[in-house]
Amino acid sequence: MTIRIVRQASTTVASQWLVVGVFEKNGELAPELRGTPAEALCGRLIAQKELNGSLGELTALHGLAGFEAPSVLLVGLGTRNKFDALAAYTAGVALSKRLAGKPRDSVAVSLASILDGGHSELTSALIEGVIVGQRSAGLRKSEPNRHPFGRLDVVLPAETTDEAAAAVETLVARAEIVGQAVNLARDLVNTPPSEKPPGVLAAWVGKHAADAGIDVQIWDEAKIREERFGGLLAVAAGSDEPPAFVVLEYRKGGDAPTLALVGKGVTFDSGGLSLKPSASMEDMKSDMTGAAVVAATMQAIARLGLPVNVVGYLAITENMTGGRAMKLGDVLTMRNGKTVEVLNTDAEGRLILADALSYAAESRPARILDLATLTGACMVGLGPKIAGLFSNDEVFTHELLEACGRTGERAWEMPLDDDFKDQLKSNVADLKNVGGKWGGAITAAKFLEEFTASIPWIHLDIAGPSWNDGDSSTRDVGGTGCFVRTLTTHLESIASTRVS
Repeated sequence: MTIRIVRQASTTVASQWLVVGVFEKNGELAPELRGTPAEALCGRLIAQKELNGSLGELTALHGLAGFEAPSVLLVGLGTRNKFDALAAYTAGVALSKRLAGKPRDSVAVSLASILDGGHSELTSALIEGVIVGQRSAGLRKSEPNRHPFGRLDVVLPAETTDEAAAAVETLVARAEIVGQAVNLARDLVNTPPSEKPPGVLAAWVGKHAADAGIDVQIWDEAKIREERFGGLLAVAAGSDEPPAFVVLEYRKGGDAPTLALVGKGVTFDSGGLSLKPSASMEDMKSDMTGAAVVAATMQAIARLGLPVNVVGYLAITENMTGGRAMKLGDVLTMRNGKTVEVLNTDAEGRLILADALSYAAESRPARILDLATLTGACMVGLGPKIAGLFSNDEVFTHELLEACGRTGERAWEMPLDDDFKDQLKSNVADLKNVGGKWGGAITAAKFLEEFTASIPWIHLDIAGPSWNDGDSSTRDVGGTGCFVRTLTTHLESIASTRVS
């Protein structure tokens, strides 16, 4: 898709579709519509309550007098005082889903409403949504149900200054990179599990990373055994597919501190011998979302050329049943030497993350952040759209939540009190891999904390927001690519602080 920045009156845009934003306030008319023949028509639609500008509302108008574009799509932006990055992103997804259902040679999106409301900084979020909305989960449909636009024109009012136009151009270029990274994460998640066994996924991630200028190491099973990754090897034992471990190294920050990103990469989770019910396995191709988000984020920061130091660690395996599968009562020795009694083979994510966290900590990064679709308990507590955030460092937590606020992605700080560790005491080993009945997301985080070497650390339990069960005008079913946008924003903040 080609993206152009154009400055002209919206009525003169020559495109198959012109998209105009409408704020919710009795269908407050967008600047492009005021004083045109469309104003009276929109007034009637407002009076008939067919148009009100609610977020994601879509109204198609055809053959409007005075407009060169044959069709105009009005997209609701919600209320002006609540218009933020999440609203902009949501509106972008909605308009793209509506128009990408058929091939379109050209689509023009007017920014007049956003600029008129003083929201120019939200241009990136809107265009990120436009990029993401053109990609569906239907990767294996015989007839594609989503078609990328041939050309996307981002339309600025004709009177826009050169300086303002240049600023928008920079935001749009950023949005294209970030939106494509989100779609990379979504594609990795949505790929059928038989097509992404650990070795294949590792090679796929490695190729994308290398193409973006990131240094790549891919470990095979022999190397993993040599490096004493007892948790990763045990989880992989029940599968015919060997595990993989990927290290992605991006160092463009000189002597700046290093952030370690750790991702859980279970390409299919049957639960092992603690077998999941069939219905609970249906979306388990998504159990590698943490690894996908790390890989996609690193591609984004590399393509943006951020002056930061980031190392990604991806622990990749299947969790299957089989004659060699780990058993309840087994005791594993992890990378850092701690021993773990296995009392539930479906609590496997923390076992592979323990090795990855231990290995990451040995390099003494300034901070560690892991992402994992770790517990159903977190979804019970926070629902399907909010990640649980667990941390041993208040400053790190504040900075990441600030980045969440700037993107609209939602995380909630959860307790990490020491008394929860009591539930992890084992009679035969240093730890057991599950706690008691209550606080399952917290005991899982307390388990991971044992492998962080007291380095400032955040654990994001993304079991909820990583996946959409249903389809709507503003959300696609399947993988979401959650937190690629937030992590990129966080790293941009680090980069800007260093430059300033």
